[in-house]
Amino acid sequence: MALEFVVDPPLTPELRAGIVALWVEVTNAGGAVGFVAPVSRTQVEPVAEAAFTGVEAGIDHLLAGFDNGELVAFLFVVSNRFALKEHWRVLKRVMVTPASQGRGYGAALMREAEKYARQLGLAALQVTVRGGAGTEKFYERLGYREVGRIPGALRVGPGDDRDEFFLWLALD
Repeated sequence: MALEFVVDPPLTPELRAGIVALWVEVTNAGGAVGFVAPVSRTQVEPVAEAAFTGVEAGIDHLLAGFDNGELVAFLFVVSNRFALKEHWRVLKRVMVTPASQGRGYGAALMREAEKYARQLGLAALQVTVRGGAGTEKFYERLGYREVGRIPGALRVGPGDDRDEFFLWLALD
């Protein structure tokens, strides 16, 4: 594995396009990253641009994983934008290219996010998961524990409401 992680890489037009393309690819492969397949670049771009704005403002952070220079994974470390919650962050849009699934990139990305959070002096990380995909088990293997669930909070289609899981990793 030649995986290299970079925190807050320059948001060049090429990286922005790569993030949007990866986001579309992951969603259309069944990933639960804020959209329901099928999704297009046009749908993802405004959400990605909002995330980029937080990174450019220095409020949020982008953790990107590259394999031999190619973007293969990323997540956003997002502030709660509330003074009483400054001691923890939310990991959003955690994704790995489908072509790299099974290589341990997802676990490596999460371990790197934990390492970065510790460098920031944070007390905890939180991640939200869409029910029905089984991804909560992935996070539990990494030490996250379920701390809450809202039944039927996410409507992914007519008659298809999913639970929203809240998972927590204490860092202290």
